Amino acid sequence: MLISRRGTILGMVASGFGLALPAWAGSNIADGEAFGGFWRLVTADTHTAMRARSVVDEIVQEVTHKMSPYRADSELSRFNASQSSDWQDLSEASCFVAAEALRIAAVSGGAFDPTVGPLVARFGFGPIHGAMGQYDDLVVSPNAIRKRVPGLTLDLCGIAKGYAVDRVSEGLLEAGIQNAMIEIGGEVRALGQHPSGRAWKIGIADPLSDGAVLQRIVKPGKLSLATSGHAVNGVRKPANISHIVNPRTERPARMSLASVSVLAPTCMEADALATALCAQGARAGIELAERLDVTALFVTDGSEAPDEVFTGGFEAHIDS
Repeated sequence: MLISRRGTILGMVASGFGLALPAWAGSNIADGEAFGGFWRLVTADTHTAMRARSVVDEIVQEVTHKMSPYRADSELSRFNASQSSDWQDLSEASCFVAAEALRIAAVSGGAFDPTVGPLVARFGFGPIHGAMGQYDDLVVSPNAIRKRVPGLTLDLCGIAKGYAVDRVSEGLLEAGIQNAMIEIGGEVRALGQHPSGRAWKIGIADPLSDGAVLQRIVKPGKLSLATSGHAVNGVRKPANISHIVNPRTERPARMSLASVSVLAPTCMEADALATALCAQGARAGIELAERLDVTALFVTDGSEAPDEVFTGGFEAHIDS
């Protein structure tokens, strides 16, 4: 079963649905739709899965209502439609995610830019239309956001799923669910232990293979895993065009870098960093990851960099 966050994660290897590991007795999987894709959750039994489902569904609906650019009635869409440069009240959650997006944008020197939506739409991906700008044209407070350029837009697609995974993880723990693995659109976080008592293992798919082939199996421990790549949402043949746009060049990302997997303390951070690194391409992405000491796995076609590159100690998490 190929679970795709842009086609690059086999997030449920540990559940027995992956290629390399056997199924384990007593497991249970819940799933559903989320953000134009799917969520999946692995727990130990049916009763726990039923409780977990209500947690996931509630949070997915909340995040969609607040941050989806595909819903005209979402907070994000209303903000984007406004031409005002005054402060606009938004929920604490939307402001929290926007603030983290701007932090990653600043740390990465604009490699991640949440104002890139109109540029993405120019190449045929995404629903956001508006004025072009830069991330520092947005100002965020705990309960409001202001755009310095009228018509500027906010795109949280590269970070909101990671935020949702973090929220679900917190909700599961609050519900007394100590051992579970949650995946939303390919962003993954594991809690506690595999029901057999061992550590959770997550398979990262080979993005250059047409079949369900694993690139690596990793043990994330307490870290979250996010992978960014081109396989699902991009356009292939007769012209290869990635849906990920490099804010610096204002062009689709070079597809010689097939995927980037990032381990980070929060899934929100891992999500945004994976997007930023993938947007930069192989050489610049690896250089940026090394400069920021990001724990990442780069998989390339070999034309600009080695086929596989580890940064920030990622190799220590590989299951040998």
